[in-house]
Amino acid sequence: MSEENNKAPAAPQASVPPTGPGSPAAAELTVQDLSVLKTIIEVSQTCGAFKANELEAVGKTYNKLDTFLTTVSNQQVNAQKDAPATPAAAPKGDASTSDVAAAMSGTPGGV
Repeated sequence: MSEENNKAPAAPQASVPPTGPGSPAAAELTVQDLSVLKTIIEVSQTCGAFKANELEAVGKTYNKLDTFLTTVSNQQVNAQKDAPATPAAAPKGDASTSDVAAAMSGTPGGV
């Protein structure tokens, strides 16, 4: 026998497409894309696209996706609530600290 027959076949190597700012096919997955996937699962289930033995895996994946999207949505709402309001522009002129404090507290002259 020759040595070539005894060698195990080489495992195929997967080529990874280059990613970065210059690569034209840089894949990007957004929260919007995940939301669309959730809708696809809902429509597919309604149309009967899944076999009975596949439903558990589909349901678990759907629940994980739904939980993730809900968490992201809640984080975005909380970030908007926690964001400081844009401060009003200070009036032009010489306003002392006590004048500003007085204006904020509603008492005239800072007293």
